[in-house]
Amino acid sequence: MQVDLVAIVVEDYDPAITFFVDALGFDLVEDSPSLTNDGRPKRWVVVRPPGGQTGILLARADGEHQAAVIGNQLAGRVGFFLRVDDFDAAYQRMTAAGVRFVTAPRPEPYGRVAVFLDVAGNRWDLLGPA
Repeated sequence: MQVDLVAIVVEDYDPAITFFVDALGFDLVEDSPSLTNDGRPKRWVVVRPPGGQTGILLARADGEHQAAVIGNQLAGRVGFFLRVDDFDAAYQRMTAAGVRFVTAPRPEPYGRVAVFLDVAGNRWDLLGPA
């Protein structure tokens, strides 16, 4: 068994695609027209880190309830983790691309870590080897 997709609620598709593809270096796996359960147009947008197995569904907020959780889907906790082989290179590339880090890189028993915010404001750990 494996998890194929996780969803992140975003304000709009295109800025989210730009962030994940250009700033984080993810692959755009799918961007297809779709419909909501009640027949309104939407898009099915999936991004994935190169070589990764789990994709991220970029789900545009539909209504006030969903819009209210943009950037706070995990109650302010880190809930997403991006593991990289070369921490310094990834950190420098992401910083140059405008990714907002909310902590400086630090060593932990499990490796190097720095917390950053995605386009919606959700917290991620950038993780690299010790």
